[in-house]
Amino acid sequence: MIRKSAGRRLARLGGARLDGSERTKPRDPRHLFAVAAGLGVIGFVGRWWAVPLGIAAGLGVERFLRRQEPAAVRNSRLQAAADLPLCADLLASALKAGAPVDRAAFAVAGALNGPLGERLERTARSLRLGGEPAEAWGYLSDVAGGARLVSAAVRSSASGGALAGALTRLADDLRADRSAAAEAAARRAGVFIVLPLGLCFLPAFVLAGLVPVLVAVLGDVL
Repeated sequence: MIRKSAGRRLARLGGARLDGSERTKPRDPRHLFAVAAGLGVIGFVGRWWAVPLGIAAGLGVERFLRRQEPAAVRNSRLQAAADLPLCADLLASALKAGAPVDRAAFAVAGALNGPLGERLERTARSLRLGGEPAEAWGYLSDVAGGARLVSAAVRSSASGGALAGALTRLADDLRADRSAAAEAAARRAGVFIVLPLGLCFLPAFVLAGLVPVLVAVLGDVL
């Protein structure tokens, strides 16, 4: 049993299977889309000189897809930003209850879980090991709005001010910013919904209203 478990661990570390065959890595879908785009261009044109065009189209699609943010990274970023106001509230509550900063960060990290909880756990570990506040709280700086939390925490550690009150105000500000952003997005959505309707009705208005008038005027003039 010990040998089998050790073999499985070594297989996982080495990326090889127990039967001796190497584990194949999943193919990158971006390459498949690029090849499909290149072949599609070549097949649509149907000429030998379309081969360079197909290669250029494939390279362009691959470069475009490479610049796009992966869905997993985007979801992690959005979830961390969504949990930040709650994180600030929980940290403020733990500090008001008398918990040290590192213990409060550990407790909130365990309650949040997710991408923000992982970052906050690193912060708590760094604080417990005696790391500098700017370095410890820097794990939250890449979260949308996290730089303000980092600034408040570093400023509080340097001046001795109450961090709980600053975190409470920060949570309120973050929620207000989110409400304003949601309202602006709703207004933009209304414009985007009306725009296709306008594009559909405009040709009909031109054909039904303006064209007969122009034809009649030109007929009288000519």
